[in-house]
Amino acid sequence: MSGTILENLSGRKLSILVSSLLLCQVACFLLGGLYAPLPAGHQTVLGTKCRDDPSRQNDTSFFVYSRGAGACNPVQLDEIEDDPLKMANQLVYVFQMPLPRNNRVLDYSRWQQNLIGVLQVDIAYASSSELSEPPKDLQLTIEARLAYRNNDDGDKDWQLYANSVEHRYLDCHPTHKHAKETLYNCDIIPLFELGALHHSFYLLNLRFPMDSPKQINMQVGHMHDLTLTAIYQNGGFTQVWLLLKTLLFPFVVGIMIWFWRRVHILQRSPALLEYMLLYLGGALSFLNLPLEYLTLGVEMPYMLLLSDVRQGIFYAMLLSFWLVFAGEHMLIQDSPNKSTIRSRYWKHLSAVVVGCISLFVFDICERGVQLRNPFYSIWTTPLGAKVAMSFIVLAGVSAAVYFLFLCFMVWKVFKDIGDKRTSLPSMSQARRLHYEGLIYRFKFLMLATLLCAGLTVAGFIMGQMAEGHWQWNEEIEIQLTSAFLTGVYGMWNIYIFALLILYAPSHKQWPTMHQRDETTQSNENIVASAASEEIEFSHLPSDSNPSEISSLTSFARKVAFD
Repeated sequence: MSGTILENLSGRKLSILVSSLLLCQVACFLLGGLYAPLPAGHQTVLGTKCRDDPSRQNDTSFFVYSRGAGACNPVQLDEIEDDPLKMANQLVYVFQMPLPRNNRVLDYSRWQQNLIGVLQVDIAYASSSELSEPPKDLQLTIEARLAYRNNDDGDKDWQLYANSVEHRYLDCHPTHKHAKETLYNCDIIPLFELGALHHSFYLLNLRFPMDSPKQINMQVGHMHDLTLTAIYQNGGFTQVWLLLKTLLFPFVVGIMIWFWRRVHILQRSPALLEYMLLYLGGALSFLNLPLEYLTLGVEMPYMLLLSDVRQGIFYAMLLSFWLVFAGEHMLIQDSPNKSTIRSRYWKHLSAVVVGCISLFVFDICERGVQLRNPFYSIWTTPLGAKVAMSFIVLAGVSAAVYFLFLCFMVWKVFKDIGDKRTSLPSMSQARRLHYEGLIYRFKFLMLATLLCAGLTVAGFIMGQMAEGHWQWNEEIEIQLTSAFLTGVYGMWNIYIFALLILYAPSHKQWPTMHQRDETTQSNENIVASAASEEIEFSHLPSDSNPSEISSLTSFARKVAFD
């Protein structure tokens, strides 16, 4: 694309711009590394065993809680071991969140944004039992109730948030064997996910009835211990994240307006790359818009789904832009046919569209259903878990393949540039230096594009692994530190900010080949005129000042060659 600021900006101004953007990039990393805590925290809550009247089993307005006035009396383990089947319908496993610390009552903050619960089950089988070990694909029926209250409410004022009867599959392994019973440790199972953390306290009641129609829980033995891991976003990280969004949003919107005004000043229709830059800036502005501030005053359980949609739109535009950005520089830009350019990328862009639609459908099936039932999870069935795992692996492989394909396109661009450099020696010195500088600038920009793409793909793969490792039941030592998250997010903004500046139309125009020929012919005429003037100067009267003659001759030559 000719006539851009990238081509005409002086080396000193370009160095100042690049240095300023690099300083901003370093500041984004330092902001996350020095001031923000870890992105997510968790708290492990051991379930309290309480006795309840089975007649209140269907009363959804009644809750059993373990702390505060009117709390239940915990049931001792000996009472359960004497007759576990009889006690099963009377037991309620209570999880009250968050736990107190140092004799201080803690509450959740709306800055923490979301809450996810995963359950660890430890079961025991009596040595005299016919089922000395759990069968494969052991199914567990859970009656779950989730309640909430706020700081101004009393200890008994729990309000129902959601209730459901869920089925979970257990995969258990023996851990300890005693004279009376054998203990089995089961893999963690997803239990609930809240897209908004709007209330101060949450209460979870779990029942495992033995009189279900299919008698499923008869094969489970008795629950030895239940442990709930509550995962939430750290409030300090949310504040730093929103501060970064608040600062970046007006800058990106402002540079978009400036870019589009410069495009419309020209007496031509915008090029495809200029349209793509505007769309990319719009997707980034939508991602930067700090909608999370609304959750501080309004309960928005769909915020997690909305965040995924916003990030998906940005990923789709960013991946599409990189393909077009690399492809446009492999075309001859003298008189492009717009329809030919657009039809050139439909195969590449269709892969991005299909991938993003697949992500959206998967997200709707998971978090869309959770808006109605927070206890739902696609990971709860063996088939659903395999489909979800396959999808995550496929997404990671697709991201890696896309990055390799982008590297191939950039290599083709560099090869095309290398072929065109063979024509540089035939140019004049000034024009050759101009194009050599332009090639070095473009190569630097393409390498920055590859770096941005690599970090984006790495962040996407690590994000999928971090999100799914609770369901995979594997110890994965990967932490998405705050510095990496804020650094990559700042890199997106700085990269797109730089593209909008460098590819904006410039008011300085380097002369085209036709203009250069006209200028050369004009210079030759001026040289010829200067030569004739020199002859005329030689015929001046003898009393003329020789220094004046020499000055006029030098001026004529200078005008001719400048």
